[in-house]
Amino acid sequence: MTDPNTNPDIAIPTRAPSATPTDDIVTPFEVAKLDLRGRVVRLGPAVDQILESHAYPPPVAKLLGEAVVLTAMLGSALKIDGRFILQTQSDGPVRMLVVDFTGPGKMRACARFDRERVAAAIEAGKTDSGALLGHGHLAMTIDQGPDMSRYQGLVALEGSSLEDAAHEYFHRSEQIPTRVRLAVAEELRQARGGASHRWRAGGIMLQFLPKAPERARVADLDAGDAPEGMAPHVVEEDDAWVEGRTLVSTVEDIELIDPALSSERLVYRLFHEPGVRVFRSSPLRAECSCSRDTVEAMLKSFSQDDRDHMVEDGRISVTCEFCSANYLFAPDEVGAKPS
Repeated sequence: MTDPNTNPDIAIPTRAPSATPTDDIVTPFEVAKLDLRGRVVRLGPAVDQILESHAYPPPVAKLLGEAVVLTAMLGSALKIDGRFILQTQSDGPVRMLVVDFTGPGKMRACARFDRERVAAAIEAGKTDSGALLGHGHLAMTIDQGPDMSRYQGLVALEGSSLEDAAHEYFHRSEQIPTRVRLAVAEELRQARGGASHRWRAGGIMLQFLPKAPERARVADLDAGDAPEGMAPHVVEEDDAWVEGRTLVSTVEDIELIDPALSSERLVYRLFHEPGVRVFRSSPLRAECSCSRDTVEAMLKSFSQDDRDHMVEDGRISVTCEFCSANYLFAPDEVGAKPS
């Protein structure tokens, strides 16, 4: 079969954007005329399963949902069978977020937070992502397996949002002009016995990837030790990128999570004038890697003293931090002494 990407004589098929919304997918797209590539993530049952399994306070759940969307965007872009791990460590009310993406499309996530500080933040109305995270760092790790070296990128969190942290990471580590939009909300529905709710999340990422090297130039990073009075290095932004990021900035949260709006219709709304091409969507799902066998193996790896001290009321109880599944063991199953 001839590849239309390498043979200009073969026309790329065109069709109207699908009007059928689909949840739990990531949809890549390309705006060739503007040298833009991007991805749209739409999450329904998957993010609801992750967040509902923990019963976090709503602002914490919303923040973790944003991290799940960002991880799905970045992890699904990797052309490897491995893991992509996003983790924050900071001094805010939410001390840590961990999202684990295992290709292809399996995700799990959890958060650690100070319940009293989160309650105080809610009372003060300071529940934006920057206020909840505070200062610290965001780490993004690519794990390709035991026979390959890990890659990790770090970016500072300085009271900024996850969107801002992603922009800073791509500016400093990849030097790729990038814009990210994230949205998470609860959908309320009238149901018998009262209103029901479920979490929804979505996001879009746009990157400027010109083929001509001279169009890919970016300003030098500030080294922090330039002589006083020296003007910073400035590179005028490419018109194509200005147009692309301006269009993405018009996206509203409701468009990213609207269950009646398909990903294809969203990108068509944004880029129908220059023309947009969508690629095959990939499924996403919530699935934890824990099991009774793995937990048993973990317990047996502990020292005898540690195992003995874990026995309470004649049994050992272990709860998975990611999915909240609980595993119970008799002491003799893991070589511990009965209490």
